[in-house]
Amino acid sequence: MLNIAHLTSAHPRHDARIFGKQCRTLADHGHRVTLVVADGRGDEDRHGIRIVDAGAARGRLQRMMSATTRVYRCALALAPDVVQLHDPELLPAGLLLQRHGCKVIFDAHEDVPRQLLGKPYLPTWTRRALAATYARFEHQACRRLDGVITATPFIRERFERINRATVDINNFPMPEEFGADLAWADKPLQVCYAGGLSAIRGIAEMVHACELLQTPVRLQLAGAFSEPALAAQLRARPGWRHIDALGQLARGDVAALLGASRAGLVTLHPTLNHLDALPVKMFEYMAAGIPVIASDFPRWRAIVEGGSAGGGACGLCVDPCDPPAIAAAIDYLAGHPDIARRMGDNGRRAVRTRYNWRSQSTKLIDFYDHL
Repeated sequence: MLNIAHLTSAHPRHDARIFGKQCRTLADHGHRVTLVVADGRGDEDRHGIRIVDAGAARGRLQRMMSATTRVYRCALALAPDVVQLHDPELLPAGLLLQRHGCKVIFDAHEDVPRQLLGKPYLPTWTRRALAATYARFEHQACRRLDGVITATPFIRERFERINRATVDINNFPMPEEFGADLAWADKPLQVCYAGGLSAIRGIAEMVHACELLQTPVRLQLAGAFSEPALAAQLRARPGWRHIDALGQLARGDVAALLGASRAGLVTLHPTLNHLDALPVKMFEYMAAGIPVIASDFPRWRAIVEGGSAGGGACGLCVDPCDPPAIAAAIDYLAGHPDIARRMGDNGRRAVRTRYNWRSQSTKLIDFYDHL
């Protein structure tokens, strides 16, 4: 049995997040697992996992400075055999913990250099300088660590050149969470989006698309706005009359929403970091048996249009910056329920056979066994 500490300074405890699934998988295999967070909600035990709270940080700068130090101190006191880092700012702490005899793994959820290059609010030269500086630091740190876990095969390919002990563990859903859907004939005429509401995630185009609908479809939004000015602007648009803003929902309520919908939207903008991402919401829509309306990115198209889904087309791909195209896709699926149901069945079959957490948990356990 290993004493394992998962560390995050940036995220609250949340069962749906990839580190929540990893913690539960490792605990189910007999390891002693502690999740160290910095969310200010106190210590607790959940699903056989000990959660230690290092205290909430106020603002991004404090998170990167004082929260990182507090998380490091909590981890040091635990004296773990293995430490898994879930945020880039924890890499220096990981190197220090390595000196204390811990094996250290970095979990790369994002391609940070590409993410920095895609920040529109930074001048071009600043983005390039920050991306290059971070890439050099990440390379030097990760080549010294005991292993790297990545969130997608694309990110894995980059880290394999830095550290041979690299594996991709994708945040695929647990199919059993999405089994209580309504019969298709009983579904209300609605589509849904579950996730953060921001410009880069396509919320403005979704609202605009609702103004162009030819069918009486309603859009259910499950999530919170990260940009208050954008929220006020969009609520004033005519398309908002066709939208129900549900706020952030609990996991069970999200599953119920998906099961009652006729399609799910994931129309993220074509930023560098989104082009090669594998958004969990897309696979959750598939797991719930509803067709996907997705951004027309090559990697996504291969899944949604059936090439690599292993079960036929499970949705439609559109230009995420084209509201008429989004509206046309919604209208098409609303007006062709038999096709929509068949696409939903294809997606569910693909998740049950390929894009599920069971396949990834096996890789995770094998990776830890090799440590």
